Amino acid sequence: MPTLKRIQYHQYGGPEVMRLEPFEPGELGANDVRVRVRAASANPMDFGIRSGAMKLVTGRSFPRAMGYDFAGIVEAVGDKVSRLRAGDEVLGAASIKRSGAFADVIVAEQNGVVKKPVGLSFEAAATLPIASGTAYQALFNKGRLSPGERVFVHASLGAVGRSAVQLAFAHGASVVAGSCRPGSADEARELRLDPIVDFDFDPTPLARRFDIVLDAAGKLPLKTARKMLTPEGRILTIAPTPANMARSALPGRFNVVIGKAIPADGEAVAQAAVNGHLRIPIAQTVPLSEAIPALTHLERSGLPTRGKLIVVPD
Repeated sequence: MPTLKRIQYHQYGGPEVMRLEPFEPGELGANDVRVRVRAASANPMDFGIRSGAMKLVTGRSFPRAMGYDFAGIVEAVGDKVSRLRAGDEVLGAASIKRSGAFADVIVAEQNGVVKKPVGLSFEAAATLPIASGTAYQALFNKGRLSPGERVFVHASLGAVGRSAVQLAFAHGASVVAGSCRPGSADEARELRLDPIVDFDFDPTPLARRFDIVLDAAGKLPLKTARKMLTPEGRILTIAPTPANMARSALPGRFNVVIGKAIPADGEAVAQAAVNGHLRIPIAQTVPLSEAIPALTHLERSGLPTRGKLIVVPD
């Protein structure tokens, strides 16, 4: 049997700590699924976690693996897994503590894994779990978006923002507006956003116009968001800062969105993608053996800026 490999690190730090090394998959627990990875995608959180930003959660046991979003084929399931079986094509996200998507094989908890619809490629499926899942839960679980409501998405061309725009339109939002970097307005118009503003915008012309304001970058000033809200509007942010968590704990219209492994939500996102309502562009695809330089370049330069970096088997 060929040696299995994954990208991992033996201490928290910058991109220089990443190594492509042989490994043995962890023991399959009762609620676990072992998946032969066919594609995995990079997220900003990959780099933050590796740098130690969440070490109170991830701990100090090494080596730790890189990568969370993946798509592939189930090789084995635990005793308590009933939704999935060997041979199923799936997509999913590993838990924060386990990670390991940039690998030949990953062991993940079953709640984070759903069947991949026929007609959705492994590469396209791998772009969805964290970013699109977070956008879905923001709009529908926290924001309770209803058809006809109006939505503003800050950072509308990032993976979370782009997902939110498309999902909002698919659900019948009457208006979806958003912000983007200067020079990206044409790309935003392709998503049917109207109006479109720069990141540093004056909210006065948009006062009291939106039922939902989603900060998909975690950088929209709260004062700006509040000014744009209708009297019954809701503010959603993906930034779990201490101040935001405290505000979210209070009764009111402000909520922090932290993605959770909910199978029904993952299935809804996958269905939206195969139905043509949701697409995250892919900027670059590299084999696992070349992934560390590509990940390093992405982290240091912020490129590619027009889509996801996908890692596939050699």
